[in-house]
Amino acid sequence: MIRRTVDIAFALAALALSSPVLLAAILAIRLTSRGPAIYRQRRSGLEGAQFDMLKLRTMVDGAEHIGAGLAVNANDSRITRVGALLRRTSLDELPNLVNVLRGEMTLIGPRPTLPAQVAQYTPRQHGRLSVKPGITGWAQVNGRASLPWSERIELDLYYVEHRSLALDLKILLRTPALVLGGGGLYKGGSGGWQGEL
Repeated sequence: MIRRTVDIAFALAALALSSPVLLAAILAIRLTSRGPAIYRQRRSGLEGAQFDMLKLRTMVDGAEHIGAGLAVNANDSRITRVGALLRRTSLDELPNLVNVLRGEMTLIGPRPTLPAQVAQYTPRQHGRLSVKPGITGWAQVNGRASLPWSERIELDLYYVEHRSLALDLKILLRTPALVLGGGGLYKGGSGGWQGEL
């Protein structure tokens, strides 16, 4: 109950404070590329329940049906100029706050994954779904998409098994450096899953 109250209070405050930036980003997306400014992608949340995760669109409209599909790397030609900036600053994740308000996500937890990823989980890896997915998490602040997929899941399982106020605070303290540094956004040679936007 306390966690949910904090989620709502933080999400409302963050949306209010970031609304000028969010509106400017939406305008920039609409002026520089065709398609909606908000991108919706089906993800798996708590206990595998599916929901539409909201993000600012950073790629050309319909990118999942072009070229490499769900796979995305640095210098992907489908990423728009505005999208590259949004990804580098993680501003594309701001609409995730709406998912938090809806109760589909929380501030801290494993990032929500695609149903196709969940279908490949081992019984142990399904433990990752025992908590709500988050905007930032232990795997996020320890390498993000640059890590091999199995290692990211292990970090998320560590969080699930050791979740505490102290660990949440550690993640919160590390998150600004992650956002400002812009590292770990792309899977590179060995990181990431076989396909993810």
